[in-house]
Amino acid sequence: MSMGYAKETICIQSGWKPKNGEPRVLPIYQSTTYKYETSQQMGKLFDLEEEGYFYTRLQNPTNDCVAQKICELEGGVAAMLTSSGQAANYYAVFNICEAGSHVVLSSTVYGGTFNLLTVTMKKMGIECTVVDPDASLEELNKAFKENTKCVFAETLANPALVVLDIEKFAMAAHGHQVPLIVDNTFATPVNCNPFQWGADIVTHSTTKYMDGHAMSVGGAIVDSGNFDWKKYADKYPGLCSPDESYHGITYVDKFGKKAYITKATVQLMRDLGSIQSPQNAFLLNIGLETLPLRMERHCQNALQVAEYLSGHEKVAWVNYPGLSGNKYYDLACKYMNGKTCGVISFGLKGGRAAAEEMMDHLSLAAIVTHVADARTCVLHPASHTHRQMTDDQLLEAGVAPDLIRFSVGIENVKDIIADLEHALSCIETDARMRDGK
Repeated sequence: MSMGYAKETICIQSGWKPKNGEPRVLPIYQSTTYKYETSQQMGKLFDLEEEGYFYTRLQNPTNDCVAQKICELEGGVAAMLTSSGQAANYYAVFNICEAGSHVVLSSTVYGGTFNLLTVTMKKMGIECTVVDPDASLEELNKAFKENTKCVFAETLANPALVVLDIEKFAMAAHGHQVPLIVDNTFATPVNCNPFQWGADIVTHSTTKYMDGHAMSVGGAIVDSGNFDWKKYADKYPGLCSPDESYHGITYVDKFGKKAYITKATVQLMRDLGSIQSPQNAFLLNIGLETLPLRMERHCQNALQVAEYLSGHEKVAWVNYPGLSGNKYYDLACKYMNGKTCGVISFGLKGGRAAAEEMMDHLSLAAIVTHVADARTCVLHPASHTHRQMTDDQLLEAGVAPDLIRFSVGIENVKDIIADLEHALSCIETDARMRDGK
């Protein structure tokens, strides 16, 4: 597929290339294994001397077609699918880190990713230093150590909606000879291409907008091919020294710009096995075909909903980077052409009690733990995902007790606003006064 095509065209035409007489629609290769005529042919695959498929735990043709489409959307050189966004983030970091490594981590990344890096990977001997995404370049530089292997952040944080200054983070990472890895889930490649601004590796939870219909869990990793691993061979021995489990091949020598994704596929996927099922990859591909259309509607609807909430007497605050007065509006214009995603966070003057009461009166918006699909949905972290925490602990975690995460869908925006209007009309202006607090 020519990189000259627009993203709308890539979403439809890229990936699967049917030959004469083959299915027009990407087939589901629902097979664990692949047949070969001779033992020698199979042996060359296991030695990485030839390309091909031999076991779906490593690679599958359906998955690879979809990965190629995502790769082209991001402008990368190679990509792979994983079983979840969490698996993608784990592989992306672990592919270049090991016991004794250090990672610089943005504090506002998705909570599951934060826990993965600061708790679970800490048990593996990988240390993290957490930094404020709004920190100055000078402050960021202080977080690096001799054993730092990468920087990890999100282009648009979930649920904080912080817009990352990608150039600043890339400058800090490259100044210390390490790559910048960014999770681009919320913005999607339709609204943001981090490689254009200096990021080296991009991850996605394809479960969100890419799938778009809350049907299948998945993840993706895309490599820009721009980071020169060989230049810092001592820092990245996994890529730049012989892998004895493959008869001593050196990934950067044998696979060039595709070394990073090849290693993650033939080593990490071989040993850890977090492959996306071909059925889910098939569903993901269907979602990708309409991604540009849906993101346009998500962003249009979210801006109108954010403007409505900003003018409502019972609403205390609204956070949406697409609003002109938002703290991150300028960065959203720079990196995302002013378009971010369909997720809004807001709080009510009645506080936590009012948030819970308002949500119970919603009918169109569903209370679910998911976010970023075609249907409008809502979550109150203090009552749901973070309910074990006290109000003080919530504030320390950056989750206000009154924070409502509202994921605006692609329904008619008038219906979404009418649903909010009804729910807000059902609560007292100050629930705390009502309850005698």
